[in-house]
Amino acid sequence: MPKQKTVSDYMVTDVSSVESDMTVGEVSRRICDSNFHGLPITKKDYLVGFITAKELLRVSDRPDAKIGDVMQMGTMCAVPEMSMDDAMRVLFRYGLRNLPVVDKNGKLVGIISNIDVVRSHIEKSRPSKVLSVKTFLEQQNGIHFKVVSGDVPLNELLPTQKEVFMDELVGRSYEIKKGLNEPLIVVKRRRGYLVVDGHHRVMAARRMEYAAFNAVILEPDDLDVTLGLERTAERWGLRSLSDVKIIEGHKHPFIEMTTKLMDSDELAKLNKRLESTNS
Repeated sequence: MPKQKTVSDYMVTDVSSVESDMTVGEVSRRICDSNFHGLPITKKDYLVGFITAKELLRVSDRPDAKIGDVMQMGTMCAVPEMSMDDAMRVLFRYGLRNLPVVDKNGKLVGIISNIDVVRSHIEKSRPSKVLSVKTFLEQQNGIHFKVVSGDVPLNELLPTQKEVFMDELVGRSYEIKKGLNEPLIVVKRRRGYLVVDGHHRVMAARRMEYAAFNAVILEPDDLDVTLGLERTAERWGLRSLSDVKIIEGHKHPFIEMTTKLMDSDELAKLNKRLESTNS
């Protein structure tokens, strides 16, 4: 399957930042002299936070205070290996304009913005995810698929993933409510639709009591051929969405990667905010 575009393909590596020992006044002047609404905060090249003009207004009466003493520790971040689709999801979900990028040691190596996400989507020239999945399944199973679109009933969906993460379900619920309804990818079977891509979306929609969800449907020319995905699902005992386990108390890898500079309390606040928006 084609390699996804990653943050490293689009991030700006010449990053403007401020040091944690700079004063509020110095940081304010730095932002005013730049074209940015905020800047990453570093300490010896390690990312420790992000300061915005709005946050600076709250401490404008303390121009001589060190920014490291008045800032909120931690920030959302990305890593170079993160897909551009995931970067877009973080920016959208949490209402961010920019996302600092750190290496495996936590050092600031770049920044990704809304503009970079738009550029990545405009420049897409490789086969889409749907075409990639279609080609892969055809090669693996020796059959051909027709591609159609439509709504599929949630009670007819057959999972191929045995667990999902609660924190990611909260985020997906927010996205669905805000209109970011990326279609599922499913394969038509005689007894329903096999979910190939979109288990967190499906389970979030189920929690929101949706009856159906938009999907790209792959219709095989032979409904009696047992797919490899079906055999795996059978081994795991997956016969309906009720068999998918929801993991609580552990971060989804996507969330863990993005919030690794934030403590558990800050992450809990983010999820609480998303939950209140969903209600």
